[in-house]
Amino acid sequence: MSSTVLGIADDRALGGSLRVIVTRPGSLRAAKAAVDAVVAAMDQAASRFREDSELSRLNASPERDVTVSPLLAQAIAAALRGAELSGGALDPTIGSAIRLAGYDADFALVPVDGDRIHLVAEQIPGWRVVHLEASSRTVRLPRGVEIDLGATAKALASDLAAAAASRALDGAGVLVSLGGDIAVAGEAPLQGWSIQTSDDSAAPIEDSEEAISITSGGIATSSTTVRRWTRGGVVLHHIIDPATGLPAESCWRTVSVVAATCVDANIASTAAIVMSRNAISWLETNRLPARLVDLTGNVQRVAGWPERSGFGPVSQ
Repeated sequence: MSSTVLGIADDRALGGSLRVIVTRPGSLRAAKAAVDAVVAAMDQAASRFREDSELSRLNASPERDVTVSPLLAQAIAAALRGAELSGGALDPTIGSAIRLAGYDADFALVPVDGDRIHLVAEQIPGWRVVHLEASSRTVRLPRGVEIDLGATAKALASDLAAAAASRALDGAGVLVSLGGDIAVAGEAPLQGWSIQTSDDSAAPIEDSEEAISITSGGIATSSTTVRRWTRGGVVLHHIIDPATGLPAESCWRTVSVVAATCVDANIASTAAIVMSRNAISWLETNRLPARLVDLTGNVQRVAGWPERSGFGPVSQ
């Protein structure tokens, strides 16, 4: 990271890796406890892999006004906002589509290979059919609609966990990474938080890899190369194109975005995969620094993402 002495804790959460880094090593245990509390609350609220989660109960209660917790209401609001900002490229009503594509359990339990499944291209219901009344925290879903919050809930958890941990440490610097969805809070190290960019968030840290530095906000990476599985010889992945209900066919294999929050970064990185070649103009219009890797490995950097030789800071 920098010359600052840091405290680091690694764990597993929400079906992936969890890393907590603090600028005050003696307070690492308190920071980790604050992070764990937020992550556990998000898992209980927004997991579609737990029958007892709020989201599972909501999806099983169509055509009813369901009162949800403040946390699930916040997570759904973030997903709906992401759908609006991306013009529907990101959409929380992909639940049925992603389940039918084979991603029907925590990813660690999804078989790597399996028999052919019959997939039919069909536009998903669309985010506008979800009615959220913010003041009463009530949600109504039409019959046949399943919400999936995979593109935003984990990123929101990173934002909330980093903020909670920094408060517990009286403003000390905290970085939280949930499967590569990274949020920072508090006072950053002198040279910022140095973050390696790669297709796989679990890749080992290497001096030869590209890295950037951030002092606030968050960074998220979406990729079609990591959460993949095969059915009948057909390779599938977890990023669904709402226009077809099928895994997105994109010119990009990986997109990393820096934004004011990890949620906004994840909205943009996921939407960019779905948008394919239209992503560059959308990212530039919204002034979102991004690094896009195409299917052949060529890299494009837009909206202020530093060139590899610069390793410069990016701020939002």
